Amino acid sequence: MDPERSARYRVGACDLTVVSDGFFLQDVGVIMGIVPRSVWEPAIGPPNERNLKPVDLNSLLVRSMGKTILVDTGIGAKLNAVQRERYFPGNYGHLLRRLRALGVQPDEVDAVVNSHLHFDHCGWNTADVHGRPLPTFPRATYYIQRGEYDAATHPNERTRATYLQENFTPLEENGQLTLLDDEFGITPEVRIVPTPGHTADHCSVVVASGGETALFLGEMAQHAVQLERLPWISSFDIFPLVAMETKRTMLDRAVREQSLVFSVHAAFPGVGRLNDEDGRRSFVPVAPEGT
Repeated sequence: MDPERSARYRVGACDLTVVSDGFFLQDVGVIMGIVPRSVWEPAIGPPNERNLKPVDLNSLLVRSMGKTILVDTGIGAKLNAVQRERYFPGNYGHLLRRLRALGVQPDEVDAVVNSHLHFDHCGWNTADVHGRPLPTFPRATYYIQRGEYDAATHPNERTRATYLQENFTPLEENGQLTLLDDEFGITPEVRIVPTPGHTADHCSVVVASGGETALFLGEMAQHAVQLERLPWISSFDIFPLVAMETKRTMLDRAVREQSLVFSVHAAFPGVGRLNDEDGRRSFVPVAPEGT
């Protein structure tokens, strides 16, 4: 599906649109963690000559009860040429343009939710203005789990490269940051819930309206096959056993409620439902409205 086109869905009274920031290339060994190549390659196909595969950057725009909410903001456009070419190759930085193509201007966004603060989930939180990073969405409240913000602003040797301070410290300086300690409802239909594992304070977003639900899972998976196979955990998960149990809880819910599942890094638009037949789960893509 062409990411230049929006992918719209309905959940009860809520309008949900997947908007792509593009994609970047990631080492498959990192994506698949301890799963050996002889096991993952038949499931997802071979990588390129550098052992890389594309990882999509799917953000979610939610309209609920008069509020416009953006969940995760991709990599953005602040990386320099060395970072883009050597460390994070790909084709990204398109989210703002694609939001405008949908008729959504930056000052019309009421809330921004970051599932966590790794560079590929919060890059458009800020944009360079005359060489200074400032909040991209000037009226928005940015919601981040307090523990995640503390970890991002005090990184260790393992996490330092994944947290880029210019993506989030300007939010606090500009008075637009709200730190959360638990679940939080932006509207009665849209709720932020803790889902630890990828990081200690990773969170997801649950949309519930009219007896229907949608689950935005953040980085609970880096490939759709990881939604089908519980123990397939990324090397980036700081707490892999916690991540597995969190994934179990959320995916059990997805099956039980037949929720729409939104996966940040699955091939655009990354939306499907989980089927369960005799204990074997499959992620079945759901086409957007109008296709």
